[in-house]
Amino acid sequence: MSALKEADEAVTSSSDHGYGSTKSVRWLDLLGVKEMDLNEVGKEYFQQSLQYDQAQLERDSIKMMMTYMLSFLDKQTLNYSNAYGLQEDTHMVGNDYSWVSSALYIGWLVGAYPWQILLQRYPVGRLIGVMLFVWGTICLLQAAVFNFAGFFAIRFFLGLLEAVVSPAFIILTSMLWTREEQSLRSSYWLSVNGISAIVGALLAYGAGNATGLAVPEWKLIYLIVGSMTIAWGFVIYLYLPDGPHNAKMLTEYERVVAVWRISRNQTGLKEPKIVPAQIREALVDPRQWLLYLMAICYGILNGGVANFLAAIIKGFGYSALRTSMLQTPVGALELVMVIAFGYLSKVRNMLGATIVISCIPGLAGLIGIMNISIEHHRFALVGMCWLQGILGAPVVLNWTLPGLNTAGHTKRSTVLGIYFVFYCAGNIAGPHLFLASEAPRYPTAIKGLAGSYAAAMGLQIIYTGYCYFENRSKQNKGILDDVNFNEEAMEGFEDLTDKQNKHFRYRI
Repeated sequence: MSALKEADEAVTSSSDHGYGSTKSVRWLDLLGVKEMDLNEVGKEYFQQSLQYDQAQLERDSIKMMMTYMLSFLDKQTLNYSNAYGLQEDTHMVGNDYSWVSSALYIGWLVGAYPWQILLQRYPVGRLIGVMLFVWGTICLLQAAVFNFAGFFAIRFFLGLLEAVVSPAFIILTSMLWTREEQSLRSSYWLSVNGISAIVGALLAYGAGNATGLAVPEWKLIYLIVGSMTIAWGFVIYLYLPDGPHNAKMLTEYERVVAVWRISRNQTGLKEPKIVPAQIREALVDPRQWLLYLMAICYGILNGGVANFLAAIIKGFGYSALRTSMLQTPVGALELVMVIAFGYLSKVRNMLGATIVISCIPGLAGLIGIMNISIEHHRFALVGMCWLQGILGAPVVLNWTLPGLNTAGHTKRSTVLGIYFVFYCAGNIAGPHLFLASEAPRYPTAIKGLAGSYAAAMGLQIIYTGYCYFENRSKQNKGILDDVNFNEEAMEGFEDLTDKQNKHFRYRI
């Protein structure tokens, strides 16, 4: 019996599983049951698409824009609460705050690869929904801790859970949009961090103005954000699809169109079976090691900027309330610039160049923090801090590369798992560049972050050149000449790696 027919026979109503329309794929319970082979479902949908006029499919595909943005404030709550006496109330001394900042990424490092295995085997939407509910509960518990050890433990478990989010959205993006669209779509969902930065700063400001509280202001921040996360978890569990095949907002015909669109990606939908040979290929592919080294660089940058921006601005002589308000432009700048660079990355053969260009504002800001006078140009220094919000652009565009340029589901899961292990290692190291004795400029940290930017830019140039010459080699051999589209598309559902699939093209 065909995979699509099996899916059709497993139809349930929206009241049972939240997927809505008839002919939706019924996913089995998360506890101990594997997901069906989505590549077989994808083949069936693609074969159905061949019955329709291709020009009409192209016109209909333009109408189908699915944007899933998931905003989390938990990482930023530590940064905001630091301005309201967090360290004093929890008796942190020396570099204790740096270790609490790193704890989240230690947990992420531990969970990075196990989550990849679960994402390959189970429905993505349900997995994220369950995780969010638990994550929000743990976020609430941060208001109950009273010392360094308790905070470290809570932040570790938050990181362990968060390890699923970025890889899951990269996988969903690769299943919902074409490779030409993915960098922009990824920029859309990461740009929501800019909105969360604005909301978080305003929440922190509001908490700072609250009077007559039974708890300190910094604890109120955790209570608000944790409650928001739990509520959003229910929404995600009910409505986030696992791919185009069961998106609730699409009709059956629109699902056919969606699968037809992404067939040109040459990556299929999803294959639950683990293929050891693909793991070996992921470990010996030189391109992937360039990605892993870039992951360390961006991790160091993110770990430093995300957790110490408030401390830097406050060190310029601003009050806690003023510091909270001065962080709101960081979010606005991130929102605008991440999307702007996302659009630039869509230009043909401009993805690698866009990543390099998007590193320049942040690097310039670090140089400014090192050299501008605090006594005479304090607000200019704040402006240099605002430029650090643009870091989200190169980070998310670099995150897309494993999904865009890696085929074979086991290989891609392995690459993503290792990539985020290295990214977490960088995030763990980043906060420790900030030495308490060097406040407010933190010269060791600023020099380390500037070096990370420079290294990331150099590695990206090498990576882009490597992919260019790989494509050119195939072109010279005639492999990438015009071929039968249907035959090429079906090959993409065979779970071949980018090395095995002769028609696979690397995005540069």
